[in-house]
Amino acid sequence: MKNKTKSLLLCAMFAALVAVGAFIRVPVPLLPFTLQTLFTGLAGLLLGSRRGAIAVAVYVAIGLLGIPVFTAGGGPGYIFQPSFGYIIGFIGGAWVAGRMAETTRNPGVRTYFVAGLAHLAVIYAIGLVYYYIIANYYTGSPIGVWTLLLHCCLLTLPGDFASCLVAALLAKRLRPVLATA
Repeated sequence: MKNKTKSLLLCAMFAALVAVGAFIRVPVPLLPFTLQTLFTGLAGLLLGSRRGAIAVAVYVAIGLLGIPVFTAGGGPGYIFQPSFGYIIGFIGGAWVAGRMAETTRNPGVRTYFVAGLAHLAVIYAIGLVYYYIIANYYTGSPIGVWTLLLHCCLLTLPGDFASCLVAALLAKRLRPVLATA
């Protein structure tokens, strides 16, 4: 029973952290970025694939129910926002990062960083494809592939790489603590 309660609390805590991360904007030149990527990556790295994905899925469900936890609001209509693909990618990314971290015997910062990069790859793969489809075929705001890659990937990569490094460093320090708590 204790493990179920701990799992529920950790999943709820990370769902809340991702929601808070949507509103913490780090000002950098050109495009500010939020801490959602950091917290979704940490969810996978610290909770494992299953619980990490569940925590992020709870965040997504809360937003789709209408609670404004996404960066631009919430509600079921948010699925028609071009950026919603990144939110879907958060779930898969947390699962991938968690899977990579839990299948390594004694993960170090390097393992966590590589898992974080895989997390980013999933987010970008789903997010970019979704953005392109919704922008070009639903909203009537066509965007070219190169413009999409520049504005929705290349300009945000430095901040996301930094969040992967921070997540790796935090995971190395926090995972043993969470395992004994």
